[in-house]
Amino acid sequence: MSDTFTIHTDGGARGNPGPAAFAYVIQRDGAPAIEEAGCLGKMTNNQAEYTALIRALEQAARLGTGHQLEIHSDSELLVKQMNGEYRVKDERLKPLYEQARRLASRFGAVTIRHIGRAQNAWADRLYNAALDAAGKRPSQAGPQKRSAAATGREAAVREEAIECLRAAAKTWALGNANDPQPELVWEQLWSVLEENGLV
Repeated sequence: MSDTFTIHTDGGARGNPGPAAFAYVIQRDGAPAIEEAGCLGKMTNNQAEYTALIRALEQAARLGTGHQLEIHSDSELLVKQMNGEYRVKDERLKPLYEQARRLASRFGAVTIRHIGRAQNAWADRLYNAALDAAGKRPSQAGPQKRSAAATGREAAVREEAIECLRAAAKTWALGNANDPQPELVWEQLWSVLEENGLV
């Protein structure tokens, strides 16, 4: 039997912040998969993503810390922060990040990889089902007033994203359509949106 656990985690909020839920799936060779999902109350997408990771690490620890973990998440922000590529700027995420790091340090080897949403369908379905069961569909929530702070933050993020595009366009205008690569520009834009809780 392999001593590696393959873990998929996912979490999200409807409203960001809004009603949130988490889910994880732990797969082990020769044993049934372990899955859990549940509602978390009101929080942001990123807080829900970290909570899903923490719950998965807690469950993995109950199964024994002698195992290696291969963790998959569709949150690029979480993965890059956990791998030390991004700093944790959001004060709300710092305690969750520190808790996840402490839990991960209990295992011999932990690999955290970013995957696309399509590859994370099992965990995605679980956390959405938890929100649906709690009656938190967006259509039932009704219109929400946007605060001035939220509007101001979105304007700042919009300007940052536009500057990113302007810089890329200036370089592309020199004649090389692949410098920078469009995929890298998209990843930069996505990171800006995700880090500010807009996706």
